[in-house]
Amino acid sequence: MQGASTGIGYGLKYQARCIADVKADTDHTSFIAGTLSLKEENEVHLIRLANGGTELICEGLFSHPNEIWDLASCPFDQRIFSTVFSNGESYGAAIWQIPELYGQLNSPQLERIAALDAHSSKIKCILWWPTGRHDKLISIDEQNLLLWSLDSSKKTAQVQSQESAGMLHYLSGGAWDPHDVNAVALTSESAIQLWDLRAMKMTNSIEQAHARNVDYNIKKKHILVTAEDECGIRIWDLRMLKAPISELPGHAHWYTSAGTDSAVNLWSAHVFGDSVASESSAVESPRKHADPLLHTYSDYEDSVYGLAWSSREPWVFASLSYDGRHFKIEDEKSVSDAMDTQCTKKLVCHQPLCMHRRSLIVSLSSQTNLYVLA
Repeated sequence: MQGASTGIGYGLKYQARCIADVKADTDHTSFIAGTLSLKEENEVHLIRLANGGTELICEGLFSHPNEIWDLASCPFDQRIFSTVFSNGESYGAAIWQIPELYGQLNSPQLERIAALDAHSSKIKCILWWPTGRHDKLISIDEQNLLLWSLDSSKKTAQVQSQESAGMLHYLSGGAWDPHDVNAVALTSESAIQLWDLRAMKMTNSIEQAHARNVDYNIKKKHILVTAEDECGIRIWDLRMLKAPISELPGHAHWYTSAGTDSAVNLWSAHVFGDSVASESSAVESPRKHADPLLHTYSDYEDSVYGLAWSSREPWVFASLSYDGRHFKIEDEKSVSDAMDTQCTKKLVCHQPLCMHRRSLIVSLSSQTNLYVLA
């Protein structure tokens, strides 16, 4: 199904690539987005979907000192979030807190709780403990994995353990297993690395996987999803890694103009039950679960780098284009009502990928408009 988006739009002032769901806000559908301007003072936008679902409201606008390259919301405190930032020459990371009376202040300032300053190479992303209230978080740079203990009351963060991924591996991101808090999947140039945090060692890997991003299925154990340059989206069973159990192709411009086609594609794919296919059948027909393209959203003017599912509303996600003009929220229920409600969703192209709580997958193209589909 082709067509323009029917979502609700919101404009950012500057270029942007980072958006996150505010998981700890259980009363509202909220997102937080950060800008990426080299010359201007950057901004963090706290955005809420109005109760009627007809407009996006800016709940807070805060200054951020540097370009924001990664942003993640704290899962247990809606006022706390992390950023990876750059001043054009070097990279850093910090934990921030929104002031309590931000709605009553003219120029509220973010409070830096802690600096994650133990890195010796370029920081890529921050991962928060996946469920519940906990003081642990992970930071990933090009060569190392660091496990931190955060004390927000004392405004300190200390490294508990760290390990190198090896000289031949350049890490680019990762995901924390919501079913096993000792397990983390890391993306590198040539493989997906599976780590055990107790020993701080790699326990397994998916070789020759040139993944842009990775995520776990929140509803199903042992299911990992990767977004790859050459193969589109792959779904893996961690108990049998010889071949993916399903594949979704990239869209028409995946190979020739990845990240420049200014479109978002919605795909449907089978979600695997408790009894997965045998290893032999997965090897023989890895694509047999793939289903057709459901919808294409083509009203972007630039690449889409940011996307986040709402943890409060199962059918709502937000997309962010690189030019900042399209922050958009979409509601996919109208599209998915015609399909099996247990489906896999994909926003195609180049960058982020996230697994929705109803087993939906999203990966992005390379634009900068923020849309909330509702």
